[in-house]
Amino acid sequence: MRVGFGFDVHEFIDNRPLIIGGVEIPHARGLAGHSDADVLIHAVMDALLGAAGLDDIGVHFPNTDPKFQGIQSRILLRHVRELMDEHRYGICNIDATIVAQTPKLRPYTEAMKQNIAEDLNIDFNQINIKATTTEHLGFIGRREGIATWATALIDYAPSG
Repeated sequence: MRVGFGFDVHEFIDNRPLIIGGVEIPHARGLAGHSDADVLIHAVMDALLGAAGLDDIGVHFPNTDPKFQGIQSRILLRHVRELMDEHRYGICNIDATIVAQTPKLRPYTEAMKQNIAEDLNIDFNQINIKATTTEHLGFIGRREGIATWATALIDYAPSG
């Protein structure tokens, strides 16, 4: 068994939709980034890649490559799943915490879990997503951005 840790943070900007876990969330501002800036999926991808010893999302999907400009992070997550399959790793579970002062995310976590489970071809119950605030402290408390921490447990699945 192997464990990986992922972290991502993005600042809020105007005139962009807020996408977290592949869910568009009604909010006045979105997150800045080269792709769709899905802070949850980015942290999950880094946790999985780290557990498998396969570098990080910056290596696989560099923000200097125009082909990733505006791309949906769910597409990238499916590619990470393909890498996991190629290296014969199965996903045991994923646990993530999204830290945002605003908006309230709890109403959307079930849809986020469904999207991630679908993209990774795992059971919905293998994913846990929590949402919390910083009690108005720091850049998150000032509503300047959102951060996410994620862990992933994987296991080697030898062929036949």
